[in-house]
Amino acid sequence: MSTAVASEAAARPLNVVVFVGSLRKGSYNAAIARALPALAPEGLTFTILEGLGDLPHYDADLQAQGFPPKVLELAQAVSAADAVAFVTPEYNYSIPGFLKNAIDWLSRVSPAPFAGKPALIQSASMGVLGGVRAQYHLRQILVFLDAIPLNKPEVIIGAVHSKIDAAGELTDQPTRDFIATQLTNFAAFIRRLQP
Repeated sequence: MSTAVASEAAARPLNVVVFVGSLRKGSYNAAIARALPALAPEGLTFTILEGLGDLPHYDADLQAQGFPPKVLELAQAVSAADAVAFVTPEYNYSIPGFLKNAIDWLSRVSPAPFAGKPALIQSASMGVLGGVRAQYHLRQILVFLDAIPLNKPEVIIGAVHSKIDAAGELTDQPTRDFIATQLTNFAAFIRRLQP
């Protein structure tokens, strides 16, 4: 790759689609997802995927009748993105059911939308462990999806309720700084993986 081509590739904006693992109106994880653009390095943009909770439960019989339009819309968004991000709480030592359902639907679409995609994981909970077990389960799922997760640094936010204000803004500066570091690493990771 010539220097000019490499420089142009490095300057090209990168779009990341974001799966938020909470449907709650006042979701802490949604608040973190909304904070990402302000914490990201220049050229890294985010699109939060909407409607994940509206998908029917995955059923092979439904798939045989044709994929729901929303599934195909989400698959197209993932395919067109440079990378994916998951910002999720932990439910019962794992990821929330509706998030797993969305992943199950998308995993059936061909060509596989997640294959080869750089993936970012963040989790937050009111507990001290910050959703770490959800992250481990999600990493197992990403193996099957053939996505490529950023391994370090890991963003695992415990006691998240003390870091987000009443207006739903992430105000804790050390957390903001650490997320910014992760996003800088992620931007470099995406560019390394691009052809």
